[in-house]
Amino acid sequence: MKKLIGKLHVMKAWKNPFCKCFIICASMLLLSSSAFADYPGFKPVLDLTAFKKKFIEASAKVKSVKGDFTQEKTLTALTEKITSYGTLWFKRDNKVRMDYSSPFVYKMIVNGDKMLVRDDVKESQFNVRSNKLFQQVNRIMMDCMQGTILESKDFATRVFENESAFLLELTPVSKTLKQFVSTIVLIVSKKDSSPDSIEMNEPSGDKTLIMLSNKTVNGPLQDEVFSF
Repeated sequence: MKKLIGKLHVMKAWKNPFCKCFIICASMLLLSSSAFADYPGFKPVLDLTAFKKKFIEASAKVKSVKGDFTQEKTLTALTEKITSYGTLWFKRDNKVRMDYSSPFVYKMIVNGDKMLVRDDVKESQFNVRSNKLFQQVNRIMMDCMQGTILESKDFATRVFENESAFLLELTPVSKTLKQFVSTIVLIVSKKDSSPDSIEMNEPSGDKTLIMLSNKTVNGPLQDEVFSF
């Protein structure tokens, strides 16, 4: 009986316009506070439909990117981060090259469906289509670089912003992706719609963060950079 009376009081209160407004505002405040706690300095983008349209249009104008990168790998088994440095090239469509120069020399090139990996010891070539996991990883990487990640049905998306950038939090919905990534956080410059950083968080707690700097967007970039 007490539970029934309690429910009736709640229903009666909900019919009160002032109470309804208060509850909605309080809920929005809690959601907003949670977002700020997740990503300090960023606030939620409320109109996702309008944002997606503008974001896709702006990202489509990014034809090429060249820049330096810093990669920070955080492993749960180690107390210190593994930091690497190098140069990245990107060109539409489906062309990415990453040359690691420090603390080790390593090269990765993706050109369409083909992929090259080379270190000091050996060189390996793959057909991306030959492996479903390769296909998914390649598609994610390209979608992040090209700004088409919002069109992917593999992720649920939350979007935030500050004065200079958008932050896209991508949570996988497919079982296959959930096995190797828990979230991807992509920060995109408002100035030129190019990626500032890509962070991949794994279910194990391991994390890879790639930060781009000294970027040249839509500069001349020959296809030979991606040949092998």
